[in-house]
Amino acid sequence: MRPITSAFAIASVAALVGATPAFAQQKDSTQDTVTVASSRPCCDSTTTTAATPAPDAKKPAANAKSLLVPPIEIQHLRANDQRGINVFEPPKEDNTPFTGFKLGFGASFTQQFQALDHSNKALPKPTPVAGSTTGATYNANELIRIGHGANNAVANAYVNAQLAKGIRVAMTGYLSARHHNETWVKDGYLLIDDSPIDFTPLNTLMQYVTVKAGHFEINFGDAHFRRTDNGNAMFNPLVGNYIMDAFTTSVGGEVYLRGRGLTEGLFAMGGVTNGEVRGTILNPQRRSPAFLGKVGADRQITKDLRVRLTGSLFSQARSANQTLYSGDRAGSRYYDVMENTVSTEAAQAWSGSIQTGLSSEMHSYVINPFVKFHGLELFGNIERARGKSATEAVRRQWNQNVGEATYRFLGDRLYVSGRYNTVKGRFTGFTRDASVDRTQVGGGWFITPIVLMKGEYVTQKYNDFPSTDIRSGGKFDGFMVEGVVSF
Repeated sequence: MRPITSAFAIASVAALVGATPAFAQQKDSTQDTVTVASSRPCCDSTTTTAATPAPDAKKPAANAKSLLVPPIEIQHLRANDQRGINVFEPPKEDNTPFTGFKLGFGASFTQQFQALDHSNKALPKPTPVAGSTTGATYNANELIRIGHGANNAVANAYVNAQLAKGIRVAMTGYLSARHHNETWVKDGYLLIDDSPIDFTPLNTLMQYVTVKAGHFEINFGDAHFRRTDNGNAMFNPLVGNYIMDAFTTSVGGEVYLRGRGLTEGLFAMGGVTNGEVRGTILNPQRRSPAFLGKVGADRQITKDLRVRLTGSLFSQARSANQTLYSGDRAGSRYYDVMENTVSTEAAQAWSGSIQTGLSSEMHSYVINPFVKFHGLELFGNIERARGKSATEAVRRQWNQNVGEATYRFLGDRLYVSGRYNTVKGRFTGFTRDASVDRTQVGGGWFITPIVLMKGEYVTQKYNDFPSTDIRSGGKFDGFMVEGVVSF
């Protein structure tokens, strides 16, 4: 580690240690209710009545900690802070009462310190300089020089409104991102968990059914519930997302059927979307609907053991711009790695990740097992994508496997985590498959439920790329430190 890296890490830790007493002293004497995390897989919070806090040094630390999170006043909502960890689909059953129209706001802020180095073995590739009138060239396979320093901060904004009992509308905005420095809307949708009409058959049906409609993050797989979403990095125990990042927003609808009683924890989902990140009525001959489905079981077997297993499918016959693996408009966390000397931070925003190029036809599935026993969490991702671009005659295939283990201790305030991620497939124009493998090891500290400091060591290698490709013999490794505030 370079001297500047060590100095930054020491300064960060010192600042956060100094900040801890200030957070611990925060109390809200107007609150008679505190919200604490729930171990139930269906819910992200429970409500507990407590006496009005008094300045008592002997007051239990748990109460002081719970007063550091905002109360959840909108139904069927996943918290943006630590309480949202290991919550997947928005909970069907929760303990938030309906008391009329409510409007809620939230935000997430994240910044990293990056200490990565990269190298490759690609052959020189003379390329004309754009706009040159003298015939000047540059080596397109020469890696850009990167050092150690802070990346630009990114941020999200959240708006949620309770419109009626069991009905809410949500909007997420990216205030700033690596790929888009300007503010823009990520998604907006309506979530219906109760009947808007007081009609007994509909009331009974909605005890089992959830309807989601709008422009939203599609529910393909479980990994998107555990990834970093621009400014919100609370749910990812490490810094980087997967090499193949199955995340996109589309216009459409999803319908959920969830079990109750003996079938509680079982669920099925079916959905139809436009399969693209933006809505348009142009070029209808190049587009078809995208269909997705998901089935799963999520059971709290004992007080200390939770088991979840899901399988998801996605299928689209054709698209003008299919984005299942290229829909993250925020960009990756590993800035400028494996990019050439004319690259820019925004234009080449997905450095370190693999975008399959399956931009028209797409058929994909993923299986996700999850086990939580005491403080130990195990999560897996077995994934295959098959399809082609509009100009290809033959389908190509990509496979991704991920194994992740996290152990939380000291009341879930500290954790350690490790992840192994491997991807293999065929790029357009390649005569054989290439592969990429990544190892991440790190940990984190929840200073409060809404303030997280985490770090990781990451190493990534590129295998079997042609010698004319900039990624031939490529590798990057080093350390990342990230601070997160989310509420």
